[in-house]
Amino acid sequence: MTLSWLRRARERRPGGEPAGAALRDLIDELPEDRRLAALTHSSWTGDRVGSYERLALLGDSVLGLSVAQGLYEDLPGFDAGALTKILNQTVSGAACAAVGRELGVPDMLLAADPGGPEGTQTPARLLLEGERPLPEITEALIGACFLEFGFERTATAVRQAFEGRVEAVQSTRTDFKSALQESVARDGGAVEYEVVDARGPSHRRTYEVIVRLEGREIGRGEGRSKKAAGQAAAERGLEALGD
Repeated sequence: MTLSWLRRARERRPGGEPAGAALRDLIDELPEDRRLAALTHSSWTGDRVGSYERLALLGDSVLGLSVAQGLYEDLPGFDAGALTKILNQTVSGAACAAVGRELGVPDMLLAADPGGPEGTQTPARLLLEGERPLPEITEALIGACFLEFGFERTATAVRQAFEGRVEAVQSTRTDFKSALQESVARDGGAVEYEVVDARGPSHRRTYEVIVRLEGREIGRGEGRSKKAAGQAAAERGLEALGD
């Protein structure tokens, strides 16, 4: 099924224009202080309030509402459970990171880098080696756009930027945990999951889950819920097994 809001998003884009062009344009239009706030890691400022974390919290909600509204309007035959699965995969950390790369967020972060000791990696490059900063900075930039341009304009740009993620979820609708269990069951194996970490405040908790096959770790993943983290771990497990 092709979502009508995806068709409308394409119709609003000039031929050949990248899906994230509208959101990148909004980011480019941000006042310099607003954009810099969305690119400032807590280690670069003496006050965590001055980092991108507050904007990321806001942007996470704007992203979720933008995509959820489109799904609600254009998938009237889907129940809440189905919509939730599509939404969670569309706005996952991996999806945000992928969109962030398409938007050029790594280059933006490097440009904002305050620099490190001579002969060492710069702080920004170190940040980009982790899983969390890129998706969170992408959310922070969305939050900054919302504050500057309002919901409607930002939501339209966000939907365009994430349209490829919605299509991918619609085409695969993959349940990685079920797929992993089916894969190992063919050889008589079984997997087990364990939550090994939970970070952040209660309203923005990040969980880390590992999956083991016969006691051996084969995958590790993070997510905003235990279920999402388990799915991410199962996906890594499938990759490790070559499935």
